[in-house]
Amino acid sequence: MTPNYDALFLVSFGGPEGPEDVLPFLENVLRGKPVPEERKKEVASHYQAFGGISPINRQNREMIQALRKALHHENIDLPIYWGNRNWKPYIQDTLEEMAKDGRKNVLAYVTSAYSSYSGCRQYRENIENARQALDQAPTVDKIRSFFNHPLWIKVHAQRMEEALAKDSSSMERTKVLFTAHSLPLSMSQSSDYTLQLQNTSELIAKQVNLPHWELCYQSRSGGPSQPWLEPDVCDVIRSTSKKDFDRIMVHPVGFVSDHMEIIFDLDRDAKQCAKECGFSFVRSQTPGTHPTMIELIVDLIKEYIDPHHPRPSLGDLGPRPRHCPPGCCPAPVRPR
Repeated sequence: MTPNYDALFLVSFGGPEGPEDVLPFLENVLRGKPVPEERKKEVASHYQAFGGISPINRQNREMIQALRKALHHENIDLPIYWGNRNWKPYIQDTLEEMAKDGRKNVLAYVTSAYSSYSGCRQYRENIENARQALDQAPTVDKIRSFFNHPLWIKVHAQRMEEALAKDSSSMERTKVLFTAHSLPLSMSQSSDYTLQLQNTSELIAKQVNLPHWELCYQSRSGGPSQPWLEPDVCDVIRSTSKKDFDRIMVHPVGFVSDHMEIIFDLDRDAKQCAKECGFSFVRSQTPGTHPTMIELIVDLIKEYIDPHHPRPSLGDLGPRPRHCPPGCCPAPVRPR
């Protein structure tokens, strides 16, 4: 039986809104994780270089405005609330607000397309822990992962085509690097994260007709003794043959919208690395609030409010279940 949803809950990572927020925000993000102190200071300096403001907040606000218009156009009456894992507005505070507003059954859209502990299950745990901390809280159903939804593939292809249209360089002399956030191997091996990323990259490459591409990773934050997903994007750039390629194109396939990791690790570090290696460089945009991305979210919402709505997917992996099974994406064992 399909619940009668009475609100949409946009759930995201969160980010600081000013210089004084940066260190408390990073304490929230890194609590319990074996991240070296020097890495924490380095990341803090990234945020401070931009006034202590994360780009994810602006994009979430813009997404909410775009979704409100799209839902109104589709005659879907779902007020939108916003809550974050790591900064204000916090998930628990927003759930409390929804309870005061009389919301009973809430549908949650999490700004993460892929299955992993940090990208899916941890958000479900965050929501459930927040619910348990309240005397009254609405039930919350999380929208499924959507890595192979046709509109997810389409919006990435459109973002790549937008970037390619600005430069007439030969695609035969261009190496495209799809990037995603690196994870500890203990986390990636307990989920389909890498399989899904590879599948998504293949589908996009086919749609855009890319002759040369590779999946790589960025933004590693763990200690040197802990194995993480590789290869790193800058290592791939350095190993790329100048004899075969003139241009590096980086596409952040693992991200819904801009994070500080994209601004620094791609727009600064990867770009500088490409320049030092003698390549021209282009970075395509994340989906953000592209109309196709908004169309995708609305289509996912329809899956949950209409039991007869199709659940489309491309490739061989099929759509993810409407609800995550109990053993999906278990928490990794942290090194001591």
